Amino acid sequence: MLLLFTLAACQTNQSKPEQNKQLTQQDAAEFLQMVEDTYIKESEYAARVAWVQANFITDDTVWLGAKSIEKMGALQVKFANQAKKFDDLDLPDDMRRRLEKIKGSLTLAAPDDPEKNAELAQIMAKLEAMYGAGKYCVDGECRDLGELSKVIAESRNHKELLDAWTGWRTIAVPMREKYQRMVELANEGARELGFADTGAMWRAGYDMPADDFAEELDRLWGQVEPLYDALQCHVRSELTEQYGDEVMGDDGMIPAHLLGNMWAQDWTAVYDMVKPDNAGETIDVTARLKAHDYDAKKMVKTAENFFVSLGLDPLPETFWERSLFLKPKDRDVVCHASAWDIDNEDDIRIKMCIKEDYEDFVTVHHELGHNFYQRAYKDKSIVYRTGANDGFHEAIGDTIALSMTPKYFKDIGLIDEIPSSDNDLGMLMKKALEKVAFVPFGLMIDQWRWQVFNGEISPDEYNAGWWRLRNQYQGVKAPVERTEDQFDPGAKYHIPGNTPYTRYFLAHILQFQFHRELCKTAGFEGDLHRCSIYNNKAAGEKLIKVLEMGAEKPWQDAMQVIANSRDMDATAMLDYFAPLKLWLDEQNKDRQCGW
Repeated sequence: MLLLFTLAACQTNQSKPEQNKQLTQQDAAEFLQMVEDTYIKESEYAARVAWVQANFITDDTVWLGAKSIEKMGALQVKFANQAKKFDDLDLPDDMRRRLEKIKGSLTLAAPDDPEKNAELAQIMAKLEAMYGAGKYCVDGECRDLGELSKVIAESRNHKELLDAWTGWRTIAVPMREKYQRMVELANEGARELGFADTGAMWRAGYDMPADDFAEELDRLWGQVEPLYDALQCHVRSELTEQYGDEVMGDDGMIPAHLLGNMWAQDWTAVYDMVKPDNAGETIDVTARLKAHDYDAKKMVKTAENFFVSLGLDPLPETFWERSLFLKPKDRDVVCHASAWDIDNEDDIRIKMCIKEDYEDFVTVHHELGHNFYQRAYKDKSIVYRTGANDGFHEAIGDTIALSMTPKYFKDIGLIDEIPSSDNDLGMLMKKALEKVAFVPFGLMIDQWRWQVFNGEISPDEYNAGWWRLRNQYQGVKAPVERTEDQFDPGAKYHIPGNTPYTRYFLAHILQFQFHRELCKTAGFEGDLHRCSIYNNKAAGEKLIKVLEMGAEKPWQDAMQVIANSRDMDATAMLDYFAPLKLWLDEQNKDRQCGW
């Protein structure tokens, strides 16, 4: 995950333009300079407060975090409102774009009322802290998310899985009332900025009309849906063999606790139950990491070397001194992996509780994708120091991870020989359980939030709306009855953490499109899933051009650079998994698919 820290500015003594004054381009230029100077001055302090709060969760750091959010939220809203005064002025494209970025950079817009702003800030800080410190306790014995997730991933006992699944969701129940109030306050702030609601504000940040963007998401999902449906049908059939009809039911859906992941967003942990009979042996990367004495730092060093092999400079020494790689034993921290840009220049870090396994090896590559992106655009205007769109920022590291092929593992010395293509079907299945399985989950998170923000899902049906969308998009269901006494959305970090989620859906589309085009640039010929751009300077040169652009141009311009097209296209995912889709269709031909 990327921590997209919301910047804002301190109060200035500049008076507001008189209402009857005719604003000029010079006024706009002076306003932009003031905002950017203040962003640069103030953002580092705010980022350091957030870093301390995430790494030392106490009542005091939560208080400090709330105060920082309160201050920055109020001032960012103030700047956004001031930027609106130049809406009717004829301005150069760059000035207009920077003004729009100032107006559209909010995740949650605090109301102009100081008391409400303070209340919103306190709720936001408290919700994140509640998640970070969450534990499931029975008879004085407590387990955190990591311990419960291990049960979900490894156990094949239905009752153990159900206990871990329902247990983690107990941490979200106290969030419900706070979340409802946060929605009310955030919507009030969004309306003050001229948006219908907070969801409309989020959708406005994609260089296209908000309604067109929603249609674009539907189009992309429509491209992937047949592949997902085939995977869901096969997985459900195989899990029925394992657990029986009594556990599975007869509605075509899969109980969420059986898919090997706390949120049923990644199904790789059930690979052993659903893999093709003729899959062959896939590379046990976790075992190879242990055999080669990989610790957390060596995993990060190896990931860094991938980016360096493409032509990027190594990470600064401060990265190694200031990042958090391991879960501390003496305090609560937010272990959810994140990448940080503290000073908008060179103080870049990651924060995660690294386990020496394949999953975290991939995650490390992903997080460093954020860090290298952050440093690449550091010379741009501070309002452009972000991804071409938020999906780009998530996609870059994942694009690199798609190059973590057998060839890559041989190149870095993890394996001695590249397995034959006879093993590809198993590898593709494992990758589909990670990537394809995620796509509808990545879409429905914000579908739920947007409907909460616009009132389609009322506060008294938060949980029902959540499961209605999960049923619809994923064909996944709650394993036991869920009522409005629960708040299952809060058990997913990005809900209490207020992180927009459409970026992850887009990233899962974009990474395959980027991978396909970079492989072409690298001169690769063959099956797309066998391509690695590791150590290829031609592919690296194209990638670096996109990273250095930041958000200075519309994302369609960045797409043109990396993909030779201005459109997002999910057919690259279909190309990547084409051999698996043929196999799935053969397996499913006599099965009752759908739900």
